[in-house]
Amino acid sequence: MDEKLKREFAEKAMTAEEAVRLVKNDDTVYIGTCSSVAYGLLEALWERRDDLTGVTLTGALVEAPADAILSDKFHYISYFFGSQERRRYNSTKIDLASVHLSQTDIWSKSIARPDAALLDVSPPDGNGYMCYGAGGVGIGSHIKDAAEVIILQINRNEPYVYGENNLVHISEAEAVVYCDIDLPEPSELPKDEAIGTIADFLIGQIPDGSCIQLGLGGVATAVGYGLREKNDLGAHSELVSDCIMDLMKLGVLNNKRKNFFPEKTVTGFSFGSKALYNFLNYNDDIYFMPFTEVNDPVNIARNDNMVSINTAVSIDLFGQVNAENIAGRQYSGTGGQLDFVKGAQMSKGGKSFIAVQSVVNSSKTGKTSRIVSQFPAGAIVTTPRSEVQYVVTEFGCVNLKEMCMRDRVSAMISLAHPDFRPVLTDEARYAGML
Repeated sequence: MDEKLKREFAEKAMTAEEAVRLVKNDDTVYIGTCSSVAYGLLEALWERRDDLTGVTLTGALVEAPADAILSDKFHYISYFFGSQERRRYNSTKIDLASVHLSQTDIWSKSIARPDAALLDVSPPDGNGYMCYGAGGVGIGSHIKDAAEVIILQINRNEPYVYGENNLVHISEAEAVVYCDIDLPEPSELPKDEAIGTIADFLIGQIPDGSCIQLGLGGVATAVGYGLREKNDLGAHSELVSDCIMDLMKLGVLNNKRKNFFPEKTVTGFSFGSKALYNFLNYNDDIYFMPFTEVNDPVNIARNDNMVSINTAVSIDLFGQVNAENIAGRQYSGTGGQLDFVKGAQMSKGGKSFIAVQSVVNSSKTGKTSRIVSQFPAGAIVTTPRSEVQYVVTEFGCVNLKEMCMRDRVSAMISLAHPDFRPVLTDEARYAGML
């Protein structure tokens, strides 16, 4: 780095407390997404809470505790809930914007509209550029273009990843804060026999040379680790997690047969272990892009034999998928499910799977069916029936695309747990579905 750039970094360097004084009353402040949330700056902003009025925070998938998120001192707008947003959802001062990840540019410019952006970024390269990191590339460039004030939190734990629109330059920032904070890691997923059965079926549907998309959760993780005996897999996925890293290290996932960015794992963000974040750092085999590019169904479909695997909270007898809402209470968000459901089916030889365990066990409600005759009031349809292709539970798989409505109802009942099939049949007949 030349002396001019070093001086610019030195001139813009501040403490977190000094930097957040750039935030004014009635400002909207972007705080980050998932593994790239500016927690140090966020904590400093929380310390200013009694000096500020009318401030709105925006972000998504916050996974580490933060007082500013859990309190209703600040209004908060998200495009996808993480564990901390869910903890606050009983507040009237938290809102969800329902946008597909492929449309997060709209969210950035028309809904979030940040006055200030707090960006957790990697250490700079020799040219004064920093990377938006493991969780920031998917939306970072859109936020930067929309915000008036850019405050950078340089974090040595944030990986420098390669890709498109993945960098921010020191000249674009008003302030720089040095703050090394560990990136959040997902909780360990419980093992379940039903998940194993579902994963075994899905693994059999992924031939050598396929291009895969795997989301978060038990089914996707089990599938990912179960693909170790395959050959020449590729990945085009909004998310890269530890199981993708595992397959890449084994040479199973080498992207040799990919059509869109061959020999590269294409993704929008990453969430996983510290080992994964280290694996991403300066790794030329992984290419990060904004969600508007990664989740564009046209780009997804450019990969032959695209296999998309997503999950759901519940599915009704016609095949409508609720992937984000539990009993009228928001759990996650619209996300990228429909983007990949459509893109995979547009792909030559592609398939789209919605995979769920047939039941959920709750200490409050006992065992309930994820296959339902109708959704309760307040539930959300994430993916409409007309877009759904394969549905999988531990009791089988059906291709709804090949069925009329009456046949769909019978097929969905066959996927339910046997304990619930009689009542589902009765409810379907009463409603005139059968």
